Amino acid sequence: MSETSAEPAVRFDTKIAVLLREDLETWQRLNVTAFLVSGLGTQIPEVIGEPYEDAGGVPYLPMFRQPVLVFEGTKETLTTAHARVLSRSLPRAVFTSDLFATGNDRDNRAAVRAVGTGELDLVGLAVYGPRNAVDKVMKGARMHP
Repeated sequence: MSETSAEPAVRFDTKIAVLLREDLETWQRLNVTAFLVSGLGTQIPEVIGEPYEDAGGVPYLPMFRQPVLVFEGTKETLTTAHARVLSRSLPRAVFTSDLFATGNDRDNRAAVRAVGTGELDLVGLAVYGPRNAVDKVMKGARMHP
């Protein structure tokens, strides 16, 4: 038995969740998820674990210290989740349909800035926070298949 298997399971008090609009193509789902979670570690350093190293001594970048749960829902589910995340002031990232037409970070930010909060055409939302709060934000969404 290895050392790690004898240790008790870790249960996190926090949760990382991504909500994707159900009508996205597969490549869009993967792209949106990657973009959404990329901001969490830069603003919330405690979500990042220690660096990795293989048996040959090759180092690898650290990753999230906890799982990322991916959900899907309708456009309305995303709109409701967005309102909930804002009302709870949880750390969040958004991806709008307009970002599929841009090709760089500057244009991405400008595309989001050009649209009012209530008019954002959301295709993805990432949130981090206490488990119960994140569960309330994701209410009505279903786990991604």
